Amino acid sequence: MLLISFEPCELPAGADALRAEVRAFLNEELADFPVPAQARSWGGFDAEFSQKLGQRGWLGMTWPAPFGPGRTALERYVVIEELLAAGAPVAAHWIAERQSGPLLLRFGTDEQRAALLPGIAAGETYFCIGMSEPDSGSDLASIRSRAVPAQVDGEKGWVVNGRKVWTTYAQHSRYMIALLRTGEPGENRHDGTTQFIVDLAAPGVTVQPIRNMIGDEEFNEVTFDDVFVPETMVVGEVGNGWRQVTAELAFERSGPDRFLSAFALLKALVAVAGEKPSDAAAAAIGRLHAHLAILRAMSLSVAAQLDAGAEPVLEAAFVKDLGVNFEKSIPEIAHQVIGASPRIDGGSDFEQALAYVQQACVSFSLRGGTTEIMRGVIARGLGLR
Repeated sequence: MLLISFEPCELPAGADALRAEVRAFLNEELADFPVPAQARSWGGFDAEFSQKLGQRGWLGMTWPAPFGPGRTALERYVVIEELLAAGAPVAAHWIAERQSGPLLLRFGTDEQRAALLPGIAAGETYFCIGMSEPDSGSDLASIRSRAVPAQVDGEKGWVVNGRKVWTTYAQHSRYMIALLRTGEPGENRHDGTTQFIVDLAAPGVTVQPIRNMIGDEEFNEVTFDDVFVPETMVVGEVGNGWRQVTAELAFERSGPDRFLSAFALLKALVAVAGEKPSDAAAAAIGRLHAHLAILRAMSLSVAAQLDAGAEPVLEAAFVKDLGVNFEKSIPEIAHQVIGASPRIDGGSDFEQALAYVQQACVSFSLRGGTTEIMRGVIARGLGLR
């Protein structure tokens, strides 16, 4: 019988001191950072800010020497929590530090780790993820982008053709870790896939930003036309891509970004409600706070499991699904309680934060897999399908 584990965990000794250090840094760095900008936190791209985090040793914190200080996942959790709670612009380093680096530590070669991890830890080398494809939705088993063995100018490698979509900040990234088809699926639809490190500056790569209704160009479509990828850029084993992607998604689906993406709006709601909120406001804010506390406890539990070397895929899916529902409820509740209309330009801090989150939250369910996919993962994990 499969058991779901969300064992409570305690933050390590020194977590309070680390939290105070990070908070003091953020208070100084973001002293004049407006609330509307805080609402963009996860999507805020600021290379200089990411480099400052790298200089303080707050990127790649859990990585072993010589790539990092080897601190615990829960210490890293404290730093991430403070960054998101403050609305810090973390998008530049986010994917590389959260997913690409840990993936390379686990499945990459010594040469790949030596070449790429120092830049990620310094906040200077940025990655995007190449999983989803046009007309495939979140069904990664249906990917059609293909890599075939080739030799160019005497160098062994692979030639890649196809397209990837919803690649966050590909236009600013140097590399993509792409899931590509290298063989036929066979009886298992997920067989025959492999992960590659693709240099986005290579000939044949075209990055086309996708403008959303807010006016942002966070997502992109990336096209590969006979792109040569050296053999040294294969991640892990050929044909093992699905298992590696599944492990990678546990890092993406369970962190505090799954319930703190709209935190700036929640803080603005509390500020507008004031010290003597109406009964309706007090009840709504109390309910949101209770949901937030439960999600945080679940997310911390997953972080502890990852720190212990486990693969809490099912638990991460629960956090992701529940976190998306929580975040998407915040703008609706905020509007109902306060009665203010969203205004993207010229409104109060609350109205501008409401406008951004109300429009951005429709994409929250796309990041890391749609709601339908998450519930499918959960159903299979529970033996319901």
